[in-house]
This record gives sequence, structure tokens and C-alpha cells, in this order.
Amino acid sequence: MDGRDAATDLELLRAHVSGDRDAFAELFRRHRDRLWAVALRTLGDREEAADALQDALLSAHRAAGRFRGDSAVTTWLHRIVVNACLDRIRRRQAHPTVPLPDGNRAADGSGTPGVEPAAPAQDHDTALVVREALAALPVEQRAALVLVDLQGYPVAEVARILGVAEGTVKSRCARGRARLAVLLGHLRPAAAAVRPEPSGSVTDVPGVTQGNPRPVEGVGSGSGRYRRDANQEDT
Repeated sequence: MDGRDAATDLELLRAHVSGDRDAFAELFRRHRDRLWAVALRTLGDREEAADALQDALLSAHRAAGRFRGDSAVTTWLHRIVVNACLDRIRRRQAHPTVPLPDGNRAADGSGTPGVEPAAPAQDHDTALVVREALAALPVEQRAALVLVDLQGYPVAEVARILGVAEGTVKSRCARGRARLAVLLGHLRPAAAAVRPEPSGSVTDVPGVTQGNPRPVEGVGSGSGRYRRDANQEDT
């Protein structure tokens, strides 16, 4: 058995900081399915989600030296991914001429939507409607609902990921669910489409740049308030 298999997440992160070229790749391998699911369901578009995930992991790769251990490594990684997604949503909203995501673009670039990952073919239309409804929510509500209702994380964990109080998460979820109830009222029998799914149920996880070319010395991304918050733990 490879020694990395038995290492904890924190040990892998520290090994990465110390110059182990493969430690971060192993850390990503452990958590990629859930991180990818969060990115995909938050953004609703495979290409956007892949780009956000790549940006987030590059940021985590560089900022690992700043991790203080005040939360679980997986919480820290999720926080960076969520903030990378929210950054993209806010940039998209700042340029309203850019079309809303139409789902999964075809490999030939035709823009033809594909089937939502992990969704049975007969649920495709419902999945598209649910995705469009989620996209209509304020970004804070969308992030909370994706983590709590779609990914099934406990409220306390989501509060740590988002860096807010548990009551704030509950409030955002309640307001988001109320909005979805209006938007999806005609699909009430299919409302179960918005439900937690098991880890790893979303497939086709994109790759990430492998290895660490040199020891990390606590480099942060510093590309704006949300990115800055993502690369350091809440005090």
C-alpha cells in the first residue's frame, strides 16, 4: 500500500507544502467527486464548472502554506471551490449580454444540451427545469441549497464552508426553497429531483494540474474579496 493512501488529508497537505509533487494530486483524487458535484450543480454548466474547479484547485495548490488547520482540509477545499463558483456567477451577472448556461454543451461546440450527469434519461427535462430554477436564485441562496439539499451536507458543515452562521444557512435555504416552490410548483410530483445524492454520483470529473513543481511558501491568490476569503480560514 502506498504511504499516501494511509495519510490523512492534513498530512497530505503538509507533504505538498514540503515539496511532495504527488501529495496534492492524491488529496484531489480523494475529494474530486464531491468537489466536482458542488461546482457543477452551483454553476449548471459543465464547461463553467470545470473551469471553476480548475481555478479553485490551482488556488488551493498555491495557498496550501497558509492553511492553519482551524477546520478540516475538506471544508477548506469546498470553501475555495464554492467561492470560485460564486465569483463566476457574479462576473456573469455583471455582463447580462452573456446568455445563461444552457446545460451541458456538446463536444462539437454546437451548444446542444446533454443529459444531466447522474440523472436518468426520463428525468432529463425535470433536471433542466430544476437547474434553471436554481440559476434564478440569488447566489447565496443557491450555494446553500446546493450544499444542503443537493449534496446533503449538514447545516453546521455548510456554515463552515460558507463562513457564515448556521442560522444564516437555514435562512438562506428557507428563502431559496420558498422561491423554488413557486418556480417549480407545476412539477410538485417531481420535486424529489432536488434531493441529496450519494457521493461520487456525478461522473466525468475533469482533471487538474498534477504535482507541485516546488515547495509552496504560502502564496495566496489575492484576486478579489471572495477569492481572498476562499484562500484563508475564517478567524
